[in-house]
Amino acid sequence: MDAAHFVYGPFLGYLWCLVRLFVPGPSGRKRYNVLAALDAISHRVIRVSNHAYINAESVSALLRAIAAAGLAGPITLVLDNARYQKCQVVTGLAASVGIELLYLPSYSPNLNLIERVWKFVKKECLGCRVLPTYEAFTGAIDDCLAHLNTRHQHQMKTLLNLEFQLFDEDVPVLSA
Repeated sequence: MDAAHFVYGPFLGYLWCLVRLFVPGPSGRKRYNVLAALDAISHRVIRVSNHAYINAESVSALLRAIAAAGLAGPITLVLDNARYQKCQVVTGLAASVGIELLYLPSYSPNLNLIERVWKFVKKECLGCRVLPTYEAFTGAIDDCLAHLNTRHQHQMKTLLNLEFQLFDEDVPVLSA
């Protein structure tokens, strides 16, 4: 589980040309926040979104949505160490709906699979595009997330594999 904060603006790509091009961009700063949980096996994404901030209320809404989804078996959410995810409101609600919270070590975003989804969404629906309105911007993000199991199924199978490199504890670590 993690949040992504998409800022409405041009997401540029690389283009080599002899003429300087100016890309129109919106004024102001509109942000679309998506808090989502990813099922590592089925690649199903359960999400909540807003246009303000991600806080303990947003995490509580996501926990309720996960509990209402009717998932089989015990549920363990892998989280980073954001303060709004470790407060008493969130931990109490998680315990009451039967969800275990597992916190990652600090500075280890590569261990959270949903970070790969955020990178894919930015590349797939926002990269090298200028979207004319904020509604088109949020619609492109929602459409991409809604079709992860259908249109983007092949990319998700290769992107969200569970292969992590593990190190033996008795191997000495050398520092430079």
